[in-house]
Amino acid sequence: MQNNNTASYSLSKVPAVTAAFWLTKIAATTLGETGGDAVTMSMNLGYLTGTLIFAIIFLIAVVVQINRHSFNKWIYWFTVVATTTVGTTMADFADRSLNIGYLGGTLLLSTLLILSLFLWKITCGTVAVSSVNNAVTESFYWVTIMFSQTLGTALGDWTADTEGLGYDGGILLFVGALAIIWAASRFTSLSRTALFWAAFILTRPLGAVVGDLLDKPLAAGGLALSRYGASLTLALIIIACLVVLPQRPAMKTVAAN
Repeated sequence: MQNNNTASYSLSKVPAVTAAFWLTKIAATTLGETGGDAVTMSMNLGYLTGTLIFAIIFLIAVVVQINRHSFNKWIYWFTVVATTTVGTTMADFADRSLNIGYLGGTLLLSTLLILSLFLWKITCGTVAVSSVNNAVTESFYWVTIMFSQTLGTALGDWTADTEGLGYDGGILLFVGALAIIWAASRFTSLSRTALFWAAFILTRPLGAVVGDLLDKPLAAGGLALSRYGASLTLALIIIACLVVLPQRPAMKTVAAN
């Protein structure tokens, strides 16, 4: 007798969550910080112009990504880098040019991020990355990522500067928080989707403080490295990760009768 209770697998258009994913994500978020600062500060284009430039790049990348029918690691990670750079310049514009401050920016962007996740949840029924395989879910996915990347910049600057932790203290804080999330994923039954988004969000301020540590002046506690050199090095690290480390699409199990 044939067993009709089989399972099929639906491929997502985003990568599976592996160690390679997190390594590439941290490098991409750090590149967003140094790359965004290179355009707005080193090139003296300012936060508004930098935001407009990177917003156009982000929109083009998202359209290309959404219109693809399958996962492509190069396009996906280029889009992630685009979200980190526009997130950096957008947060800096809000915090410094609009004068709402790091705390004000953090609160505003936290609200927008929670709203994005809420609307995604009630519209699609889940915010799991394995469900990202159509235009609707992918649109929510990239909007959520863009808000999380922008929040990360404001949160990283707030902890390192306003709260006085410095770049070293900020790195230790966010690494510690990520370690707690990792432990929760290994030893508790907490929602893996909730833990993923918590880790995803916290890798951005980690990248922000690492990026600031690399390129800020010695007097401010940084290493005073060239923003261009740091950005190029980080871009090469990302390329190496994509070439050497395996990247596969996330899979969603679908019951079939």
